[in-house]
Amino acid sequence: MAEVTRKRTGELLHHAFDLLTKNPDGLPGRDVIAYVASKVTLSQYEAGAYDAGGRRFDTIIRYATVDCVKAGWMVKQHGKWSVTDEGLKAHQTLQDPEAFYKRAVQLYAEWKKGTEAKSDDDAPAAAPTPTGVGVGASNTATITFEQAEETAWADIERHLGKMLPYEFQDLVAALLRAMGYHVGWVAPPGKDGGVDILAYNDPLGTRPPRMKVQVKRQQAKVTVDGLRAFLAVVGADEVGVFVNLGGFTEDAKAEARAQHGKRVTLIDIERLVDLWAEHYDRLDESGRRRLPLQSIYFLAPEP
Repeated sequence: MAEVTRKRTGELLHHAFDLLTKNPDGLPGRDVIAYVASKVTLSQYEAGAYDAGGRRFDTIIRYATVDCVKAGWMVKQHGKWSVTDEGLKAHQTLQDPEAFYKRAVQLYAEWKKGTEAKSDDDAPAAAPTPTGVGVGASNTATITFEQAEETAWADIERHLGKMLPYEFQDLVAALLRAMGYHVGWVAPPGKDGGVDILAYNDPLGTRPPRMKVQVKRQQAKVTVDGLRAFLAVVGADEVGVFVNLGGFTEDAKAEARAQHGKRVTLIDIERLVDLWAEHYDRLDESGRRRLPLQSIYFLAPEP
């Protein structure tokens, strides 16, 4: 007899989706699991641990969300879980927990069948096996990878969040150099007039456009007013780059996209770290020390 029924799994997922729909930017998986645990009473089986260690309840939820990801209802990226538009619709329309999870499993089966058929057009696709709570090696690899990714991103966020403002400013300048730009000026302590870094396409700054960069490490999102204040110091023949760890409001993003006379790029923590990793080999030694990264290889989970 199964220790965790589809109905129970659906109930747990519904609680997870309740939280994620209220947080469209996503949340770390461990935060979602902690929230779900606070909303239910764990059975003795769920509260127990696997032989390899770790609470069984946490693993049950992680395994179940694999179905939701393959169903197109969830996205797991940069250590965070978020709900897609399709997931939001399913959460609203499939109120019965068992039906909710059953549909996710069906969609995963359809996805798997289509993937197997595309991998070998001459061979019949194998009959898909719904994952339910019985999980194979491919899902185990997926869970191992996502846990490692969550831990890595949490460590990186803490590291950047603890930086002094001018240390973070120097980190951005180091990244620009690694990307091939020539940094002509970095603001010293004190008032900077809304610009922290000036960068150019050539060593002498003769080839346009000039780049003006504002750097913030605040956790709050930059609002449209904050963006407009920065745009006021960016000339028509210049490029503006706004870096903020906490990201930008949707209104600010829309304002940036609507610019015609001025070009502006918004960089949040996810984009910043992606760029840092992409250009890591071109960073000088002092630059790498500001955010040292180490590659770790995993057996690739099922795509």
